[in-house]
Amino acid sequence: MTILQAIVLGLVQGLTEFIPVSSTAHLVFAARVLDLYGGADKTLQAEQTTATIAVIQLGTLLAVLIYFARDIVNILRAFITDHLALLRGQNESGRPKLSRDAWLGWLVIIGSLPVGTVGLALKKVIEGPFTKNLWVIATMMIVVGALLMIAELVGKRDHGMDQLRVSDALAVGSAQVLALIPGSSRSGSTIMGGLFSGLNRETAARFSFLLSIPAIAASGLLELKEAVEKLPAGSYGSLAVATVVSGLVGYASIWFLLRYLRTHSTSIFIVYRVIVGIAILLALSMGYMSASI
Repeated sequence: MTILQAIVLGLVQGLTEFIPVSSTAHLVFAARVLDLYGGADKTLQAEQTTATIAVIQLGTLLAVLIYFARDIVNILRAFITDHLALLRGQNESGRPKLSRDAWLGWLVIIGSLPVGTVGLALKKVIEGPFTKNLWVIATMMIVVGALLMIAELVGKRDHGMDQLRVSDALAVGSAQVLALIPGSSRSGSTIMGGLFSGLNRETAARFSFLLSIPAIAASGLLELKEAVEKLPAGSYGSLAVATVVSGLVGYASIWFLLRYLRTHSTSIFIVYRVIVGIAILLALSMGYMSASI
């Protein structure tokens, strides 16, 4: 991977990780255009691409950690303090057993269980050629776009961060499982789940970003070992460049989306997803591009 390829991949990752248009779909497509690891056989090329994408995502993880640093510190502090107080029996005075921030910590844990369980079970499939297939990617671009549109139409959007429930965490966390299929979009799937559960748009996005921390961290760290073993020698510097670029651009993307969703729906992203998905399907059916990597 050259420095130029690294910068392009970092830009694509940073721009699309938190916008509900599927970062994996765009990264896979960009990797094909750039002929990333083109000299390897198909299976190894797919595995190298998966490892590269997962490691680059660590840059956007850093963006989330920095952007939500205050929230994360508050959650961790409250989680530890409140549970220590429970163990010491200091919460028998009638005050709430867990503060809002400590409860939010539990909701992030609960919401992370579905994707963690399914992701580990399907690790080999996720790393293989199937998840780089453009028929799959294009179909999921359209399917999740349609589901997001339905969620916009039927979602009540009647509660925010202070009213998050276990059912909300399970809805968003279960929807995040869809993100294991490329083209779905982790942010698109989780925002969709939040809207179906009744969250307002900004809350759905904020909880989606908090839920991304364990998901991206686990994915990136698991694939880091694969990257060390399978990526060509001399590609680590370029990988670091791509990761830094993705972090810088990802931070700006978070800032943009949270402000955008305060006054706008996700309709522009839905239209984009459907148009791109249809365009890829047409190109595939006419033979302008191959489905496999």
